[in-house]
Amino acid sequence: MTAAILALNRRTFASLRRHRNYRLFFAGHVISVTGSWMQNIGLAWLVIELTHSPVAVGGLAFARFLPFTVLGLFAGVITDRLDYRRLVITTQAASMSVSALLTVLVFTDRATLPVVYALAGLLGTALVFDAPGRHALTFQMVGRDELANAVALNASLFNASRVIGPAVAGVVIAWVGVGACFLINTVSFLAMLASLLAMRTADLFPVEQAEERPEIIRGALEGIRYAWRAPEVRLVLAIVTVISTVGFNFHVVLPLLASQTLKTGPEVFGILSACFGAGALAGALLAAGFGRASWKLLVTGVAGFSLSMLALAPLTTVWAAAALLFAVGVSFTLWTSNANAILQLGAPDHLRGRVVGLYLFAFAGLAPVGGLLAGWLTEVGGTELAFLVGGATGLAMAAVAATRLRGLLKPVPAA
Repeated sequence: MTAAILALNRRTFASLRRHRNYRLFFAGHVISVTGSWMQNIGLAWLVIELTHSPVAVGGLAFARFLPFTVLGLFAGVITDRLDYRRLVITTQAASMSVSALLTVLVFTDRATLPVVYALAGLLGTALVFDAPGRHALTFQMVGRDELANAVALNASLFNASRVIGPAVAGVVIAWVGVGACFLINTVSFLAMLASLLAMRTADLFPVEQAEERPEIIRGALEGIRYAWRAPEVRLVLAIVTVISTVGFNFHVVLPLLASQTLKTGPEVFGILSACFGAGALAGALLAAGFGRASWKLLVTGVAGFSLSMLALAPLTTVWAAAALLFAVGVSFTLWTSNANAILQLGAPDHLRGRVVGLYLFAFAGLAPVGGLLAGWLTEVGGTELAFLVGGATGLAMAAVAATRLRGLLKPVPAA
């Protein structure tokens, strides 16, 4: 038993042990993403302070994710045309600039709802190009053998930050105000930029590029045709699209759960977000320990995610909601990390950026619609209705996937 546990621990952190560039990336990213989570919490609470409207919080989600809808199908093509590391440096610097502007506007009391929406849209525009660049850069940092492990570790650092960032943000908002969250986020980008600049480019794994740079429209169509002709890819993207659009609208529902259903303040909002993040971190470490992606883990995660949301719907006490959100988080990372790794491992090198772009489009391309839907459902039937609809939809998608397990239920090797 002890030997098995030690072996699991070795597998869990394999990418960090073996790759210097990935260690730098991991260290810089965990600081930067913590600041980003503080800013996400601050944005949602700022909209609540300005409007006290569930629909307005849904409007924030619409503004943040509209760039994914408009540009998501083309972001992967652009990623395949560029150097991944330089692209991420550019997008991180752009995000830092927008965050600095937001900081100034809030501290000078010039932040209005239209201004907040506009800046959220700019942040989303930077993210729509940053995300496929980071995912593709991960492949270059660790190679094929460690990709599944690194994808899960990326999810773990993202969700470790999801624990720390919201918890700290809740206290900071209560004591100082939302402006401090935006200031901290601006400074945190320096860690990520420093890690990217310190990488040794000679240590990056080479990737096979197309002989000619793909044209934007034709390149996007090439990626779509590949996804349509591959049954596994098509099914993964369908699962991610439906569940993310209808069920994963926590950026809208959680602040409303705290402020309206539980009738509490930003501290509890931070605690609830941190509990979800703690569960997501546990799920990510669990996925990293497996060391490979599989359909079984993906469908299990979808089912657990959906059942936990259904159980969460009627709850009206803080600690019960926090416990269920932990379970939601575990299942969420289990299915998203496996979906991501399955797609990347099956993709040809010259299409990897486009496949990642399609995954991110599936995850966030319809988020503007999902955010407005979640805001409207909460307006009509409270957060209970929003959780019920999301959970029921997720269970339906788990059932659809389960009907195809006979042909698709097999591990995807990491090498």
